[in-house]
Amino acid sequence: MAPHPYLDHSGPIAFAHRGGTSSAPENSMRAFEHAYSLGYRYLETDVHATSDGVLVAFHDNDLERTCGVKKSIATSTWAELQDARIDGTDPIPTLMDIMDAWPDARLNIDCKSNEALQPLLDTIRKTNCFDRVCIGSFSDKRLQAVREEFGSKICTSMGPKEVAQLLARATTRVLPFSSPALAAQIPVRQGPIPVTTRRLVDTAHRLGIAVHVWTVDDPVEIARLLDLGVDGIMSDDTMALRDVFSARGHW
Repeated sequence: MAPHPYLDHSGPIAFAHRGGTSSAPENSMRAFEHAYSLGYRYLETDVHATSDGVLVAFHDNDLERTCGVKKSIATSTWAELQDARIDGTDPIPTLMDIMDAWPDARLNIDCKSNEALQPLLDTIRKTNCFDRVCIGSFSDKRLQAVREEFGSKICTSMGPKEVAQLLARATTRVLPFSSPALAAQIPVRQGPIPVTTRRLVDTAHRLGIAVHVWTVDDPVEIARLLDLGVDGIMSDDTMALRDVFSARGHW
C-alpha cells in the first residue's frame, strides 16, 4: 500500500514537467492539455503569487524570459498579467485553472516563492485536494511550513538539506536519517556529483521514500534510470517519455 494516495500508482510515474514543452509553451494550458491527451495523469508545475494573492502556474519570478516583458509577478496584480503571453502565444494560467480543467490529474507543485506560500496553503485547505497534490520546493523553510500546517495529510518531497542528508546516508550507509517527506525529487547529478545512483535509490527505498528524477528528455537516459529502479521521471519531452514507458509496458 502506498504511504499516501498521491503515490498510489502501479509502476513508475511519468510526470509532464511544466506540462511538457514539445508541443506548446511551458506551463501553458495547451501544454497540459497535450500531456493529458497523451495519457499523463501527473502534471508538474510551479507557482508564484501576484500582489493580490492569485497563484499562477509559472516558473520564473518575472515575465522576461518567457513573455518578453520586464515585469515581476510578486509586484503585479492578476489583472496586470492578463495581456502577457508565454512565447508570444499563450496566456498565463492560474493554478485553479489547471486543477479545475483536469480534476482526475495529480499535481506536483513547486512553491517558488515566499509570497506564494500562504495562498498555496489556503488553496489546498479550500479545495481539500490532499490526495492529488505533492508539494515541493527548493526552500526547506517553505516545506516545513507546509508540513506544520497539514501534517501527514499532505505529500511533500524533500528540500535541499534533506536531499543532501539522504545522499550522505547513501554514501556512508551509517549516518542517521529521517524525514517526513515521502519522495526525493532529484536531478541525475548536481554539477560533477552524481545524485541518482543505484545506492541512493536502494537507500531511499529501504527508508520508504520514492525517487522521482528531473528533468530527463533523452530516451536512453530515461531507460537507464528505469533500470536503476526509480519511481518516477519528469520530462519536458512528453512524447519521448511516453514512448519509453510504453515500450516497457508502464503506460
